[in-house]
Amino acid sequence: MNNLDLRQAIVRRVQNKSGEELTDVIDGSIGADERALPGLGVLFEMIWQDSKTPERNRMVELLYNHLHQDAASAPPSPS
Repeated sequence: MNNLDLRQAIVRRVQNKSGEELTDVIDGSIGADERALPGLGVLFEMIWQDSKTPERNRMVELLYNHLHQDAASAPPSPS
């Protein structure tokens, strides 16, 4: 067996899948065992590299809003 780096192994695992199958892979990985996280990272890296600035800005905005939604909905702390 050839030595493959992690990125290559992940790409080979999903490269011949249909759009529906890719959706299933992503949905099945989210919230699953942490071993799935590197795979999601590789897939996100591929998306990021092929995205233009407005798309990247939108992804960052979504991430930022998600990370700060709990802080926005929490009552102000008493001072």
